[in-house]
Amino acid sequence: MINIKDLKKSFDGFEVLRGVNLIIPANQITFIMGQSGTGKSVLIKHIVGLLKPDSGEIWFDNQDITKLSEKELQKIRKKIGFLFQEGALFDSMTVKENVMFPLKEHFKMSKKEIEEKAEELLSVVNLLEAKDKYPSELSGGMRKRAALARTLALQPQIVLFDEPTTGLDPILQVSIMELIKDLKERYSLTCVVISHDVPLAFKFADRIAFLHQGKILVEGTPEEIKTIDEPFIRNFIESALI
Repeated sequence: MINIKDLKKSFDGFEVLRGVNLIIPANQITFIMGQSGTGKSVLIKHIVGLLKPDSGEIWFDNQDITKLSEKELQKIRKKIGFLFQEGALFDSMTVKENVMFPLKEHFKMSKKEIEEKAEELLSVVNLLEAKDKYPSELSGGMRKRAALARTLALQPQIVLFDEPTTGLDPILQVSIMELIKDLKERYSLTCVVISHDVPLAFKFADRIAFLHQGKILVEGTPEEIKTIDEPFIRNFIESALI
């Protein structure tokens, strides 16, 4: 689905990405893990075209998106949903209005069709009962589900999740990941998850990639990652499981 080739990016002379190579398979959940400040969020911002690399390529839909104009990128972004860490909901809109917003902007649908589609998506994420509430009235887990419903409104092929379980208790973390897995299967999504949570990655990932010192150090299935004898990986996993 996505092929990243030798991607490099520096900020004020500091190298954040030092030649990232990674293939993200279609219709799977890929976790990108690593220490804080290693460039995980920078990497996924490149995938959606929010950042331009200093060099390297990102192939999606038979195009190197790093070479596209802003107008061309707009078409690509409709195929890629980006779920920000805080959800980025509009505070002045109800949950239902938040989901209706992209439908109004990007589809020629009647008001009734837009409302029905928004309620359908809220039902999918188990949030229909909160449709008339405002983001400030929602719990952290409910805000993430509302943001996910809004992301799905554009019918993306890929969804990028930036720390989707941060700030949630362990039960809600599992609940959010189970929802992501269900949606992947329902809509044949390709999911990329930025996370520090090793147990969740081992439970839900199809593949895991570790970003370390600006490069992908190792990648593989959870079972393969568990057997890798590499000092940083072993220390990262063991520290997370204490």
